[in-house]
Amino acid sequence: MGLELLFTLKHELLISLSIFLLLFIFVGSNHTKGATIIHIVNALLLISVFFFLFEPKQSFVFNQMFESNGLIQFQKSILSLGLLLISALSFQWLKHHKNVIEFYLLLLSSLLGMFFMISAANMLFFYLGLELATIPLAAAANFDLEKRKSGEAAMKLIYSSAFSSALLLLGISFVYGLTGSLNFTEISEKIPVNALSQFAFILVFSGFAFKMSVVPFHLWTADVYEGAPVPVTAFLSVVSKAAISFVFVQVLFKVFIHLELSYTISLAVVSICTMLLGNLFAMRQENIKRFLAFSSIAQVGYILIALMGSHEVAQSAIIYFLLVYVFSNLAAFGVIGIISNSLGKENISDYKGFYQQNKFLSWALAIALFSLAGVPPTAGFFGKFFLILAAASKGYYLLIVIAALNMIISFYYYLRIVRNIFMETSENPMPQVLVQPITKVALIVCLIGMIVLGLYGPVYEYIAAFAKPF
Repeated sequence: MGLELLFTLKHELLISLSIFLLLFIFVGSNHTKGATIIHIVNALLLISVFFFLFEPKQSFVFNQMFESNGLIQFQKSILSLGLLLISALSFQWLKHHKNVIEFYLLLLSSLLGMFFMISAANMLFFYLGLELATIPLAAAANFDLEKRKSGEAAMKLIYSSAFSSALLLLGISFVYGLTGSLNFTEISEKIPVNALSQFAFILVFSGFAFKMSVVPFHLWTADVYEGAPVPVTAFLSVVSKAAISFVFVQVLFKVFIHLELSYTISLAVVSICTMLLGNLFAMRQENIKRFLAFSSIAQVGYILIALMGSHEVAQSAIIYFLLVYVFSNLAAFGVIGIISNSLGKENISDYKGFYQQNKFLSWALAIALFSLAGVPPTAGFFGKFFLILAAASKGYYLLIVIAALNMIISFYYYLRIVRNIFMETSENPMPQVLVQPITKVALIVCLIGMIVLGLYGPVYEYIAAFAKPF
């Protein structure tokens, strides 16, 4: 039993060990170099990435509140990979930061909460994981203490998180009142289909919608992204959003499966609004971090479309898309972070003539934008294709047409940046920027991921093999 528990909790135990190790270093030594700490954390995260290969069988612990299986282990490895890439891409910024240990303590604590969320088979356990994942992010958003916008980002994140948690808790209380249980399986078996259960679903969905930046719950997303440091923005956009999306799929298909006829209309409406508003507002942005904020909002709209399809197909498509999204978005944020840290430039117009002095970074950013736009043969094209295929499995062809039109709109604002990089000239282009070896390796990994995931079919087949009826 002890060995089985160890394998079931291997991701959580490793991250907990990492947190305690950093605390011991923080308390015991004031002379540890930032680069040494970064390498230690990166090594531990790399181990966590490959944990999904060991003992992926299904198991339950903590009185059926914590579930683990091959799919859940794979999702945790995706999140670990995301934080590992963020750490490597931010090496130059972190190496000279006086609070590098605090940075990792906050993000690793948040990652631990996300692991608990993903493995939750109980509403209360899920909520505890959600709070552990959210509270450290507010402090991380305010990591640039000398910048007013960073403090503003933290306050707005706290307010929106508190409001969404209140809605979520109210919805959970209604669910408990209707079923007398907090266990996912028991709720699914006992929940009635009536007006009160539908209202409970709306409350729970609203709580998730705030975390996922679904329209109309997105209002402060761009402000938080702009004010937070680039590595924290990348974590919010990629790791946090992937984690809450993983959990939402489980809750939707496990807990509220009998309300499918009711929630389908709601998902259709908010998905259209999310895609459309995200794309339209992205077209107007001049700050590149705000631009990627609205871009990520639009991407959520495509995920919501897939949720209306066949459950097994939808689950596989969303996990595959989010894996692709990790490589694509982090490559973009990696280049933006390098430029912001080195030159302090964050406007789209600053990238005019960028290719003249920074050829590698230009191609890395361009390919990332192509993948986010869904241009073949990048993996972003196949990711969106599988999302649309999931919706087609239930015959939602009108939504597919709307999604396709939104993809065409997105080409404009993604290619606008590519045009600035390669085709526009500037009298004072950005000077050549030094890229650290570890950062260059991380960018190359992202580029390989964006190409290989699209052309190597067994990756999707591996994910699909874990998909099972709910």
